[in-house]
Amino acid sequence: MVNETEAEAQVVYPRKIRLEDGQEVAMRLMIPADASRMVSFARSLPEEDLLFLRMDITKLNVLAAWGRNIKEGRTITVLAEVADKVVGYGSLHVDEVTWQRHLGEIRMQVTPPYRSRGLGRAVGAAIFAIARRQGLHKVIAQMTTDQKGAIATVERMGFQREAILKDFVIDREGTTRDLIVMSVDVGGGASAS
Repeated sequence: MVNETEAEAQVVYPRKIRLEDGQEVAMRLMIPADASRMVSFARSLPEEDLLFLRMDITKLNVLAAWGRNIKEGRTITVLAEVADKVVGYGSLHVDEVTWQRHLGEIRMQVTPPYRSRGLGRAVGAAIFAIARRQGLHKVIAQMTTDQKGAIATVERMGFQREAILKDFVIDREGTTRDLIVMSVDVGGGASAS
C-alpha cells in the first residue's frame, strides 16, 4: 500500500511519495513545457500500451494540444518522476458542456517497471483530490474491454461499470473494440434526479 492518505493527496505540488517498496517518487503538475518529456515517456511504453491510448502521445503536436488544454484549464495532469524522468501520469479532463460540467474523465498511464508498486493508486488519489477541489461529482474512465489490467486497477479505486459500447473504438491497427465506461462518485456534490 502507498504511504499516503487521501488528505496527503491534496498537498500542494511538487511533493514526494514513497511506493510500497520504499522508493521515492516525485509528483508535480504538468506544464505545457513538459511536452517533449511526455513524448519521451510515451515512446518508452510497450507497443501494446500505445494501441489503447485515446490520442497518440508519441507525437509532439498532440502533446502541444495537451499543453494548450492545461493552459486553458480543461486538463490537469499530475506527473510522477524518478530522477527527472517521467514514469507515470494521471490526467483529469473536464468538459465544459453544460449538462456534463459535474463530470471529469481520468486517464492514467504508468511505465511497466512501476506497475503493481502503488504508483497508479497514488496518482489516482491525486486525481480524485483534484476532482473534489474542482467540485466534480463523478469521475469516469473509458477503456477497451480487453484491457483487463486497467479495468482491475480502476475497480480497486472504486469504479463501477456503467456501459459497454460494442465496436465503439478503433485501435492503431484498424481493429474495432468494445468500449467500457466506468464511473465513481468523488463526493464533490450530490447528483440530482
